[in-house]
Formats: sequence, structure tokens, C-alpha cells
Amino acid sequence: MERIRALYRNHFGFEPASVEKIPASGSNRQYFRLVSPGGESVIGTTGEDPAENRAFVTISQEFCRKGLPVPEVLAVSDDLDCYLQRDLGSFSLFDAVARGRRSGEYSSDERNLLVKTVSLLPALQFVGGRGLDYEVCYPQSTFDARTINFDLNYFKYCYLKLSGVPFNEILLQDDFDRLTEDLQSRGPMAFMYRDFQARNVMLVDGSTYFIDFQGGRRGPVYYDLASFIWQASARYPSDLKEELTGAYMAAASEYMEVEEAEFRENLMIFSLFRTLQVLGAYGFRGYIEKKSHFIESIPPALKNVKELVGAGAVSRYPYLEKIMTQLAGSVPEKAQQPDDNGRLTVEVTSFSYRKGIPEDKSGNGGGFVFDCRALENPGRYAPYKAYNGLDANVIEFLEKDGGIVRFLDKVYALVDPQIEKYLERGFTHLMVSFGCTGGQHRSAYSAQHLAEHVAAKYDVDVIVRHTNLNIEQKLK
Repeated sequence: MERIRALYRNHFGFEPASVEKIPASGSNRQYFRLVSPGGESVIGTTGEDPAENRAFVTISQEFCRKGLPVPEVLAVSDDLDCYLQRDLGSFSLFDAVARGRRSGEYSSDERNLLVKTVSLLPALQFVGGRGLDYEVCYPQSTFDARTINFDLNYFKYCYLKLSGVPFNEILLQDDFDRLTEDLQSRGPMAFMYRDFQARNVMLVDGSTYFIDFQGGRRGPVYYDLASFIWQASARYPSDLKEELTGAYMAAASEYMEVEEAEFRENLMIFSLFRTLQVLGAYGFRGYIEKKSHFIESIPPALKNVKELVGAGAVSRYPYLEKIMTQLAGSVPEKAQQPDDNGRLTVEVTSFSYRKGIPEDKSGNGGGFVFDCRALENPGRYAPYKAYNGLDANVIEFLEKDGGIVRFLDKVYALVDPQIEKYLERGFTHLMVSFGCTGGQHRSAYSAQHLAEHVAAKYDVDVIVRHTNLNIEQKLK
């Protein structure tokens, strides 16, 4: 953080009034919001790899020069380990279409936002890519056979081998080779965003901006559209996928000759590739790293597999088609969509600091952790050692001086607005943990009371888990 402060001070000539760390999502970069004494804010970024930082800064500067909607880079450190850029706020396209994503039914306003986004993509690809020095791209300049093979092997080793579906590795590799050749031969080539998704599209006062394109490189234009339309968690219905494809083709016709049948055939090939790539990522994060959020994402990805097989997207690769048909049938139809239909689950846990803070297995990164050890400890007194924070005598002891009540009032004041924001933005998981020395008295009391408070106040699912008492309850 001090590096960011120094860069801010050198650029603006004064210290920031406040610096807030912004949660990162799946990246080794760290983001900070720095606010001036007058209230103006900028975003500071630190990254471990100067080459990756150089890629983002150079591409952003080039795109800004061409008038494309990306964040302006304001200052860069001499050693390229951090930079400042315009603050585009915190409201993304992902947030704006949260209701449609949860239900699978997108409103006209949500559809219009999605159509607007894909209609802007061709300018980013063609105008942005024109004259761009691709040698600066990170980690390489071009979408090639080697990177394709990396992703296909990611699918094979991190998902397929763990799925239990038997396969002949030689026959599968034959189809992988054909797919690799097809992916390399489908033009035109332009700037390939590489991570074109709703989380990387920011909405500011009715305008749309694009962020996190540091992995971009020269590649086929179909990749980004396939990534966006076939994003598994988006749950776009078939007619919306058609609408988005049509909107892109109309916008792209300004820069390339669009022959509809050929375009759709090429798009299906890249949609197949992206789906394999996503399954590899979900397999690694879910089956290997044991992150439940990614395991829960597999059924909608398999629904995409089923749809692609039905659309004939895999017919050029007969052995791969056989494998994917088996994968598509490996999850019951009723499991194709999340059982909770996108409801928010608040998970409240009590724990002992001796055993460590509980892991957030949703993959979202932890939520709130409250330390109860400053409160009077019943465990120090013999009459309460055999009891816990759910027992009447311990409850009476804890509430006697009012300390734990005041403590929880402050907890409610923090957690309640977060739940309301999560509901507004369509998030599905929040974890709140309470720790004390033994995980038996103060933390158990606090966790139970917060869980009951949340269940009584909000239409959410609540799980309360007392790890040291071996107690778990589900409240509604």
C-alpha cells in the first residue's frame, strides 16, 4: 500500500485522505481506492509482474488515444510495479443483470445492456487492435497452438479424468488436433480481449467501460463473443444468445465482411473450445482446490455442453462428440440449475482461534470475522466449563453486564447493510464467523444470536455452524 501512496503523492502533490483496499477476484493484483481531501477518487493497482503491468498500461494508453471506453492511466511507477487509473466506480454489468442471471429470465432493460455491450466489442477489437504493438502483450503476443493445447489439456486432466467418464486418449487427441487446427484457421484476427465477461464491464452514468484486458493478444474475433455468450453462470436463454450474436454481427460488419452461416459455424467452434476451457477451470478450482462455488457452477456448464452437442457444434470431432454427449448426460436434468434459484445464503460460524479461522468453501473469500475474546469469558469459571453459549446459564452470565449485547448491536449495524447490498446485487453467499479462545461460549452465543437475527429480519437462507460443538442448523 505504501508504494501506491507514494505514487499518488508524487502525482498529485498531496497525501490521499483515505485508502481502501478493494477485494480482488482470482488475481494476484491488488486494488485500492484512494480518495483526495476534496472527495475525488482514483484506483491504484499493484502487480507482482512488471510485464503484465506494462501490458495493461500500454494497451490502455493506446485505447484511450483512440477514444475507446477504457480507464485512463494517470501515473505509473518507474519500476512498473504499480499505477493509478481513473475510478470507474463499483457497479458492473454483472451487478446490473443480477436478477436475470438468478432467474434465467432477462428483462428488456437487462437485454438492452447486454446488446449494447456486445455491440461495442468490435470497435475494441478492430480499432483497438489496429497498429497495436502486440509484442507488449502478456504473457504472449498471439493466440497460438501452444496456448490452445494448454487449455485442452486443462480440460482433459482437471475435469475429464476426474469425471469418471472413460476415454481413449489417442482418439481424443486426434480430435483435439483437428480442433486446434480449426481454431487457428478461423479469421479475421484482431485484438482478442481474452477475459471478456460481465464482471469486466463497468457502467458509469449511462456509459459502458471495459477493464482487465491485460491478458489480451492478437487472435480470432470469435473468441471474445463465445466467452461472453456461453458464460455458464449467465444462464442466457437461447433467444438471448441469438439476439446477442445478431447484435455483434451487425456492429462487426463495419470492420469485416460478415457471411452469416460461416460466422455462426466459426462461433460454434470457439464456443465449444471455451466450454472445454471453463470445465477445466471448474474442475481444478472445484475438484482439486475443493471450492464449492466452482463445483456448483459445473451443472450450468454441462447444460451448455448439452446445448452445443444438440446444435451440432461438436459434429466435426466425432470422438469428442461422444465424450461430450456422455458428460451432458452425467447430471440429472433437475440438477442443471441451482436448487436455490440464486437465493442468498448467510453462513454463520463459531470457532476457536486455537484451531484457526474457518475456510470459506464457497470460493468468495471469507466475509466478516469477529473476535469475541475481549468479552468476559465464562470458561474461566468452573460452573460454566461444562456448558456452552447456547445454554441458559451461560447466556445469563454473558448478558449480565450488557457487554455482549452492545457488541452484537455493532455487529448487526455492520452485517445488516451488507446483507441488503448482497440482496440488491444478486450475490448468493455471505460468511460471518465469530471466534473466541475455545469456540464454546462467547463465539457460540454470538453466532447463534446473529443467525436468529438475520433469519427473522431477511428473506434469506441461514446456516449456523458451531464447529467446536458439532452443531449445525438451517434457519429460514
